[in-house]
Amino acid sequence: MIDLILRVLINAAGVYVATLVVPQIEFTVGNDWWKLLAVALILALVNSYIKPIVKLLSFPISFVTLGLIAFVINGAMLLLVALASNQLALGFKIGSFPPNLDADAIVGAILGSVVISLVSTVLGLLNTGRRIVM
Repeated sequence: MIDLILRVLINAAGVYVATLVVPQIEFTVGNDWWKLLAVALILALVNSYIKPIVKLLSFPISFVTLGLIAFVINGAMLLLVALASNQLALGFKIGSFPPNLDADAIVGAILGSVVISLVSTVLGLLNTGRRIVM
């Protein structure tokens, strides 16, 4: 349970940084900080349950492209989070998606996923002191 909470907080930091760095990502939080945590929870659930299945199914393409398809998969997962956020009226949008999926949204999703991955990696490295090594 603590790991899920920590993953949500790390994802929240990543999403917040991505909204500041990537111009295509729009997130109107205002004083409702719980919306940021809700989007981070959706991102954690998508990355935990849907992303491994997609990566497994895309293994042949990943093998041929030497793993570069992972950027597209991460962007697609972020677009899925934006779609779920739109359904829950949380205010997280990438470009004009949803409802319009265009090149601006795809590039924004790929750039946003790279930023979120970098922030998550750095914060995850800071968290390694909590784990017990045997």
